Amino acid sequence: MSGRLAVYRRLFAYLRPYAGQMMLAYGAMLGATLLNLFVPQVIKEAIDQGLAQRNGQVLFFAAALILGIAVVRGGAGFLQRYWGEWLTHRVAYDLRNDYYIALQRLPFSFYDRSHTGDLMSRATGDISETERFAGIGLLELAGVLLLLLGVVVSMFVVDWALALLALLPVLSLVALGLRFGVVVRPMFQRIQEQLGLLSTVMQESMTGIGVVKAFAREPYEFEKFDTISDEWFRRRMGVIRTWGDYWPLFTFVLAVGVFLMLWFGGPLAMEGAISVGSLFAMISYLLMLNGPAQQLGNLVNLAATAGASAQRVFEIIDTPVEIKEAPNAIELNEIEGHVAFEHVSFAYEGSDRVLHDIHFEAPAGKTIALVGPTGSGKSTLVSLLPRFYDPTAGCVRIDGIDIRTVTLRSLRRHIGMVLQEPFLFSTTIRENIAYGVENAAEEAIIAAAKAANAHEFIMRFPDGYDTRVGERGVTLSGGQRQRIAIARALLYDPKILILDDSLSSVDTQTEHLIQQALATLMRNRTTFIIAQRLVTLKNADCIYVLDGGRIVECGTHEELVSREGLYRKIYELQLKAQESALDM
Repeated sequence: MSGRLAVYRRLFAYLRPYAGQMMLAYGAMLGATLLNLFVPQVIKEAIDQGLAQRNGQVLFFAAALILGIAVVRGGAGFLQRYWGEWLTHRVAYDLRNDYYIALQRLPFSFYDRSHTGDLMSRATGDISETERFAGIGLLELAGVLLLLLGVVVSMFVVDWALALLALLPVLSLVALGLRFGVVVRPMFQRIQEQLGLLSTVMQESMTGIGVVKAFAREPYEFEKFDTISDEWFRRRMGVIRTWGDYWPLFTFVLAVGVFLMLWFGGPLAMEGAISVGSLFAMISYLLMLNGPAQQLGNLVNLAATAGASAQRVFEIIDTPVEIKEAPNAIELNEIEGHVAFEHVSFAYEGSDRVLHDIHFEAPAGKTIALVGPTGSGKSTLVSLLPRFYDPTAGCVRIDGIDIRTVTLRSLRRHIGMVLQEPFLFSTTIRENIAYGVENAAEEAIIAAAKAANAHEFIMRFPDGYDTRVGERGVTLSGGQRQRIAIARALLYDPKILILDDSLSSVDTQTEHLIQQALATLMRNRTTFIIAQRLVTLKNADCIYVLDGGRIVECGTHEELVSREGLYRKIYELQLKAQESALDM
């Protein structure tokens, strides 16, 4: 129970910075509630002092007073709704920002085990469910509870004996509402989890729509989605059935209260023990709970949903950041670019080691090629350099400085990357190239594009550099996306450049042009290249051959070909044909 309350306490903490707005909203709610409680008293006096004694002046005064109360209550209701909605959307704004910031800070390892669809479901559906309760929902719940308390007190003021009779149904209403919340909260937790799974399946299907259509798997995808959607519907219907079980009880309990008032209060009124106006006021107070009692069920429902959703959002916000800066981290300013891997080992969470005692140095300005079979650890090795992951043993140094002792921002400012699968944002080509450099000059953007051999095809588009590339750069070919990604890294102008198989999507002619440009641009830069192209390997200052997460060979192309090792086998199977093609 304490864990559940902790979720709500944390959620309500988002309201604290807005104490002024809360005072306006809750003050208006308090005023409207008190005015509501005053109306039966006015009617009581109108019956006892006006109708019973045939005093028209009292009736007129009572009617005018009720009209005035309605006007004031309308104004208070407006303020309650306005500031309640303001708090709702402000909490959503802050919570969504915290969630997004948390996602940005989480390391690659988090995304290795997470599903994009589920994360999107939390950012949209869960936060939407949470915001509805944190602002206007909580305000209305407070208003309902205040009205319940006010009705009980007012009934005791009118007649304590009848109030005791009414207390049983009132307390029963509260107990039913709280019980309903306890029952449905875990049900809503399971509904939100299923919704996250549903979003994941939809996202994967849309992302891989080309594969789905190529293999004619639309029926399979529909069946998979339908199965998960059916489970979501089944869980949602479970809540509706529970709701249906409880809802009639709220109405029945109120009916029992009115029955008790008439059964016991009617004879008292006829005997003159209480006035007719008092009996009418007691029944009015009880009937006043009809709407709030039903609303209480809705609000408890909303609170249960919000608690389940907030817990899913806080799970992400609270996910520990594995890649942390040291408390006294220093800025890595100007560097030469000398890189050293010192007895580095690494294992992904929950798996065996993928790197074993990697030890080598890359002198500043040199080109290092990494080659080996698929799964040998090449991409993992270069991912340690910008601290996408931290080694499980050993350390990585730049210019003799352990990279774990410097700030992440200053470290990554010196490292440019072109990943194996280039990602472009759904914006213009210009903005994609200039992504890492604020206020980049037009001349610099064009120079980087020319160096990556992208300028010519860019200018063939009607809008040139203002051409929008669509989601993930879908309107461009693989080679075009790769060249824009290379231009982005070149404009970044890093001292250390990582090309993770970045020439895999370009043809031989384009590769040759890019290699010519890179030959100039790599000068005085430490470059790590993961490649399967012979021309790249031949130009490297040193080649490290990885197998099973270990360095098994190193040397230049000529030295490695002359040996009877793994590189020679790779050369014979994959690279020799390229050499023949180059000689033609």
